[in-house]
Amino acid sequence: MSPKLVVLDYGSGNLASAARALLRTGAEVEVTSDFDAALAADGLVVPGVGAYEACMQGLNAVRGGRIIGRRLAGSRPVLGICVGMQVLFDRGVEHGVESTGLSEWPGTVERLQAPIVPHMGWNTVQPGERSVLFDGLDPETRYYFVHSYAVRRWELEVSGPFTPPVITWAEHGGDRFVAAVENGPLSATQFHPEKSGDAGAEVLQRWVRSL
Repeated sequence: MSPKLVVLDYGSGNLASAARALLRTGAEVEVTSDFDAALAADGLVVPGVGAYEACMQGLNAVRGGRIIGRRLAGSRPVLGICVGMQVLFDRGVEHGVESTGLSEWPGTVERLQAPIVPHMGWNTVQPGERSVLFDGLDPETRYYFVHSYAVRRWELEVSGPFTPPVITWAEHGGDRFVAAVENGPLSATQFHPEKSGDAGAEVLQRWVRSL
C-alpha cells in the first residue's frame, strides 16, 4: 500500500508544489490543517516560506507544535522544508525581532553572513555520514535554495547510547550553514526539494521509502 502523507496547511504558501512533488513518489497526499489527520498520517510534511515569526504564528493557529511533538513522541516521521526546518530550532532572529521556535533542536536561525543575500539558486551540499536522504547521490548534485536566514552553528551535543543526528552542510559566499538534518523520525531540509527537479525528487523518494 502507498504511504499516506499530510502536508500541513498553516498558510505557509508553497503547499501545492510540495504536494505535487510528493505525489511523484507514489504516495497518497492530503493537504490539510486537520489535527487528527496530521497525527494519523504515515508521514507529515511541514513546508514553509516567508518570515520565521509569521510561520510560527500560522503553526500555533493550527496547533502545529503539538502535532509535531506528539508525532515525534511516537516516533512518527516528520519532514520540515525551508522555514519549516527553521522553526524546529529554538529561536529565529529577523530584522532585530526574536521569535520563539518549537525547540526540537537547540540553535538560532540568523541572517547569513555572505556578500550577497538572499542565497537564491542552485547549490551543492556536503552530506554527513550515515545520511539516508543523500545516500548514493552524486556529490555535485545541486538543490534549489532561496533564503536569507539559516542555522550557522549546530549546537546539539549527544552522548551516551544516543545516535547523533546526521548533519548536512552547504556554503554560500564563504558562510557555512546547515542544509539538512536527519534525526530519527525528524528530518528537515533548508533547500526546497519540491523545487529541485529530479534531484529533489530523489531526496523525497528516499524519505518516503524510510517511512
